[in-house]
Amino acid sequence: MTEMWSTPGGWTLLTSVGILIVTVGILLSLAFLLLLDRKIWASVQMRKGPNVVGPFGLLQSFADFFKFVLKEIVVPAGADKVVFILAPLITFVLAFIVWAAIPFAPGWVISDLNVGILYIFAISSLGVYGIIMGGWASNSKYPFLGSLRSAAQMVSYEVSIGLIIINVILLAGTMNLSAIVTAQEGWFWNWFGFGGGLDSWPLLIVMFPMSIMFFVSALAETNRPPFDLPEAESELVAGYQVEYSSTPYLLFMIGEYANIVFMCAMISLLFFGGWNPGFPIDFAAEWPPFLVNFLLFLVFAAKIVFWFFMISIVKAFVPRYRYDQLMRLGWKIFLPTSLVAVVIVAAWRVFVVGG
Repeated sequence: MTEMWSTPGGWTLLTSVGILIVTVGILLSLAFLLLLDRKIWASVQMRKGPNVVGPFGLLQSFADFFKFVLKEIVVPAGADKVVFILAPLITFVLAFIVWAAIPFAPGWVISDLNVGILYIFAISSLGVYGIIMGGWASNSKYPFLGSLRSAAQMVSYEVSIGLIIINVILLAGTMNLSAIVTAQEGWFWNWFGFGGGLDSWPLLIVMFPMSIMFFVSALAETNRPPFDLPEAESELVAGYQVEYSSTPYLLFMIGEYANIVFMCAMISLLFFGGWNPGFPIDFAAEWPPFLVNFLLFLVFAAKIVFWFFMISIVKAFVPRYRYDQLMRLGWKIFLPTSLVAVVIVAAWRVFVVGG
């Protein structure tokens, strides 16, 4: 069996099956996470939320999907039709191929890249092109302004996200996400310095604020409230998507929610141990490997759901920022703070760990 998978044909088949499982799994999880988002928002407003389609409204997302797919695709007469259709496709594809480097459990990863974080940086940086193309191709000032706002916002907070992740790379000594998770094995995910134990307790002073900044930057990067300025209905008439309908609009929405869940996965992997439950799991040494990996996958999935819940609840009680406040937070607070953190962590590595 092992020899069969080691051949080029077997490897291609195994990888294709893995890609299919991950893609279908993400799409199904998005359907229920979107329902969770709507239920949380309804609960805050003391409403029931979706509760008609299926038991407890569980099939509402699927009904919405078929509604979008079956509606007519309307392309504005003055739009660049090729770019107009290509933009949501780019957003959708990039939102899914970035998951190739995400480890869901030990060995459960499509491509266990040694430069996984670099791959993620490269793919996520291209996501802004789909938004710019969609706004420009619509041939209208409202989506164009919305796309420019979104591009500026995403580029601004990508800088701080990158610097925050550098701290994790310095502590773990690798850009491989599986190795970063492995470095956090043990009690409370070794928050005192990625395997450094209690002797590294001063790093908690640095890494805890970095995790909070990563969470806030993720909100801005994915255009979630209170940083949903590109889609502020009162200002830009739903932003770069205003001319889109039917399936192209659905692709934009799926891409946006896939990016939100991806950010939840990243904060779980980088700061909260990924699939590690926060304590040693030596008692499971005699269990079947598949069962252990499946249980660890459930731990990782629970962390993703928790952070998605946090993102949803922020929408409920935090008022929207003004655009100047958004830019000031990114460039005047997050950027210098993350730069100082990189200097502190690098000095720790050189003079404490290296010495």
